[in-house]
Amino acid sequence: MNVTKYEHSCLVVSKGSARLVIDPGSFLATLPETSGVVAIVLTHEHADHFSADRVRELLAANPDARVIGPQGVADAASASDIEVEVVHGGDTVEVEPFTLRFFGETHNVIHSSIPVIDNVGVLVDDELFYPGDSYTEPGVEVELLAAPVGAPWLKIGEAMDYVLAVKPRRAFPVHDMTLSVAGKKMQSDRLQWATEQNGGEFTVLEPGESIDL
Repeated sequence: MNVTKYEHSCLVVSKGSARLVIDPGSFLATLPETSGVVAIVLTHEHADHFSADRVRELLAANPDARVIGPQGVADAASASDIEVEVVHGGDTVEVEPFTLRFFGETHNVIHSSIPVIDNVGVLVDDELFYPGDSYTEPGVEVELLAAPVGAPWLKIGEAMDYVLAVKPRRAFPVHDMTLSVAGKKMQSDRLQWATEQNGGEFTVLEPGESIDL
């Protein structure tokens, strides 16, 4: 299995010719390869994670691909005539050749004046965990964690505590386009420290770079 990071929080997981696309949002420039997509997972409805235009592009190339997300995504996507399979924390979905397990229910709080929306984290093949915009702990061993590094809802100390709690064997930063180059380096250094406290390895991926599992 191969995990490729693209802009912000978009991930493409590949097994052979099959691809799983996670959170193709408004910051995504383009995907160099759109064939073989069996499913699109949307952790929540915010535009930096769910772009209707990007999803439609993927569905045009892969009309049988399944779109999966929480109820909030289904509600938002209905305006664009995109059908979403609704999942909740605790659900397991088989999308050959991937097994997807979902965790959590809500987005992290941004501010008391901003409504809290649905959010699910996803565990792919019991190896890659991506929490979306949350600090949801899966409660299982995690081989590779896609760790949020910068966001309106994120305090770096809390992000460090999250990595310390999950104890991934490997981790890399996502949700990074809200940061300057200097800010990304500073925040990533903190998450690297947290990863290494439990013997893990931290890698910074630029768009288009991959990790093999």
